[in-house]
Amino acid sequence: QVQLVESGGGLVQAGGSLRLSCAASGSRFSADAMGWYRQAPGKQRELVADITSGGMINYADSVKGRFTISRGNAKNTVYLQMNSLKPEDTAVYYCKAVFTRGPVEKVVAYDYWGQGTQVTVSS
Repeated sequence: QVQLVESGGGLVQAGGSLRLSCAASGSRFSADAMGWYRQAPGKQRELVADITSGGMINYADSVKGRFTISRGNAKNTVYLQMNSLKPEDTAVYYCKAVFTRGPVEKVVAYDYWGQGTQVTVSS
């Protein structure tokens, strides 16, 4: 069973920085994609950034130019460098890993989630 563990959340003042880390264990395969999502109180979970095994990166418009996602040298690790943090970035941040199996015409995707790490930005 694949398990994801996040770390690096915390309390920071507006304008500060945090670096989130995520490591997925339990699979001998490399994840096809890994990413970060966040959920603020009373809001739906939303994509922050993701990166494919081929290096394609996607960012939410709200974090472009401030956040940077990267994959680590160790298999199935991903990081999120968050700079110029704003109070509206306050949320629980979740790591997600996607593994695909099967032939191209019948590929099946399996999503795995971490337990989440709290990021709080004070004004």
